[in-house]
Amino acid sequence: MKNPVHPGAILKHEFLLPLCLSEGQLAKRLGVPRTRIERLTKGTTSMTPDTAFRLARFFGTTPQFWMNMQINHDITHTQVDVSHIEPLRV
Repeated sequence: MKNPVHPGAILKHEFLLPLCLSEGQLAKRLGVPRTRIERLTKGTTSMTPDTAFRLARFFGTTPQFWMNMQINHDITHTQVDVSHIEPLRV
């Protein structure tokens, strides 16, 4: 099974490039700093609920569409050692 792609990569390759829309143009239309969209498309920052709502409104998707990609990406790419945690027994 393939690892989930960062939502910024989907934004760039499935939305911005086909529409010939730059990160700066999108940021202006969304009312956010240009750097927010640039960092998102580079995968150096995570999708936030605020950005998800703005993208959903602009592209006609849902906030869940964007946030689910982020959650799937995070869970797949996060390594946490939980072996020291004793499960609750009731």
